[in-house]
Amino acid sequence: MLRLDGVHVRHRARGGGVLRRDAVHALTAADFEVRKGEIVGVVGESGCGKSTMAKVLTGLQRPTEGTVAFRGEDLWAMPAARRRREFGSAVSMVFQDASTALNPRLPVGRILRDPLDVHRRGTRPEREQRVEELLDLVGLPGHVIRNLPGQLSGGQRQRVAIARALALEPDVVIADEPTSALDVSVRAQVLNLLVDLRERLGLGMVFVSHDIQTVRYLSDRLAVLYLGRVVEEGAAAEVTGAPSHPYTKALLSATPSLLAQSERIVLHGPVPSATNPPSGCPFRTRCWKADEACATDFPAADGAERHRWHCVHPETPARSTA
Repeated sequence: MLRLDGVHVRHRARGGGVLRRDAVHALTAADFEVRKGEIVGVVGESGCGKSTMAKVLTGLQRPTEGTVAFRGEDLWAMPAARRRREFGSAVSMVFQDASTALNPRLPVGRILRDPLDVHRRGTRPEREQRVEELLDLVGLPGHVIRNLPGQLSGGQRQRVAIARALALEPDVVIADEPTSALDVSVRAQVLNLLVDLRERLGLGMVFVSHDIQTVRYLSDRLAVLYLGRVVEEGAAAEVTGAPSHPYTKALLSATPSLLAQSERIVLHGPVPSATNPPSGCPFRTRCWKADEACATDFPAADGAERHRWHCVHPETPARSTA
């Protein structure tokens, strides 16, 4: 459905004077794909490029270099009208904070009907019926249709945001930390809703989060980002069960789990800057296994299709993933 090939995103940094403007390397040579009907998790700490990748996948951010392919066709080579019509209805997004993503002045019914109006889906009565179906789909009572977002709880607002993302029956939904602003009990309800919708509708989904344990629960495949680079990817059970990149191992150790006990890994060394990333592996300034070989070039992918990593000194070099 969606594929990134060698995607770079660089932003102009603020400051630096008139003659000098540093570039922020938000994504570097990112390869990534979303297949029909699967959930792909994207994890990493704050500032690693997760939200930038989400914006690239939804067409909100045009890459500086590289290709974004939609159903095998270069997205940005499409005529603008066709891109809005085909891509705009096939890929949707659930933002992190529903309280800012929903127009506070519009009732829920109007918020859900807007995508249908813009894309001219059906007659007015059919659109009204679709709004009622969407509320039922996400488990909200019918009277919510008249409420403003400010009259709803955080969990209800996020359900409205999910319903809006489903309005045009998309093939892929990009969820950018959709539960981080919610209480723990409500978070579990929303996660279960997303899993249920995936099973009922056959949705493809990209779930972006800093919480690798949550993503592990949801995802079929997993991609781990560090400083704009995908450092490990593969089947979720493989990546979390036997992490090969030291950063993935450190990320898992930092998140408590009731299913497994792991020794906490405390990272030392300087945190690299996205305006001046280190040569070679970007994690080498904090990695306990780094040596001179790690500073030359970014390591080529190792492993098999089911589990690949970019590391000179992987945690499990002898294990076969074939």
